[in-house]
Amino acid sequence: MTTIGIIGTGEVGSQIARAAVANGYKVVIANSRGPETLKGLIDELGPSARAAYAAEAAAAGDFAVIAVPLKLVNDMPVAELAGKVVLDTNNYMTWRDGHFPMVDSGEKTVHELRQEQLPTSKVAKAFTHIQAPSLLRTARPAGDPARRALSVSSDHPEAVDVVTRLYDQFGFDTVDNSPLSESWRTAPGQPAWVQHARQNREQLARNLELAEPVTVT
Repeated sequence: MTTIGIIGTGEVGSQIARAAVANGYKVVIANSRGPETLKGLIDELGPSARAAYAAEAAAAGDFAVIAVPLKLVNDMPVAELAGKVVLDTNNYMTWRDGHFPMVDSGEKTVHELRQEQLPTSKVAKAFTHIQAPSLLRTARPAGDPARRALSVSSDHPEAVDVVTRLYDQFGFDTVDNSPLSESWRTAPGQPAWVQHARQNREQLARNLELAEPVTVT
């Protein structure tokens, strides 16, 4: 049974954990406050889940999900994530994160920065333009006309493959928006973000094309 290490148990991390357990995965989850604070979530998720510290969750996972904002000084366990596919669910929010000059100028995306901080991992931007509470509610089987699509961006084809399989198991189609330098196309405010609740594969691909670079001065 595949294990997913999940770092971050806010709305996004918790919902991904619920979807993962519902689809037959084991999860090892961590937050910044310590495993003992996750008893309620672990009780809800059942025997396929356990709590740990971030480095332990990273080491335990066959692949990992980072569901916390990026900091300019890395706070993720580099050694434990080495060689692994890492799904980064973060969106850059200046009101929360402050200003990152290289992102504001368009020089780099926040996900390229995550890849630089985890140079031995294979980072993919995933789950960034869906509201977490709808992750389970809007899932549909393959071929359903109401099935929605989500994008993935990565510099590593094997990471795209992992995300594509996970999306499919969770009930979503995939549009590949690689490499990471293109991940701005699903940033907050872009068409793919605004239309997140009602995009099939063709509509998402079109919305990605309609995206326009935005720089902050």
